[in-house]
Amino acid sequence: MPVLAAFVGALLDRGTRGGAIITGPLNLGGSLDQLADPVAITELAVDKGASILLLPVTARRELMNLPDDTWTKLNIEFYSDAADAVFKLLE
Repeated sequence: MPVLAAFVGALLDRGTRGGAIITGPLNLGGSLDQLADPVAITELAVDKGASILLLPVTARRELMNLPDDTWTKLNIEFYSDAADAVFKLLE
């Protein structure tokens, strides 16, 4: 997903939002696969100083195990497909 966002941003001559991390495995068919451990990814994003984390909407149920203080340190946004993810990431 990050590579797709970088290519589209370069083609449209638009930068990405500062402090944003985008995750999600995109397969060759264009659909999104499940994330292995969204809670660990979210905690790593906080440790690395991210301010925005974009996750596939299918990961929202697993985030119920996320500590309360993590929710206040990070803005988590969800996307439904690849196009939605790319345009949420671009400025």
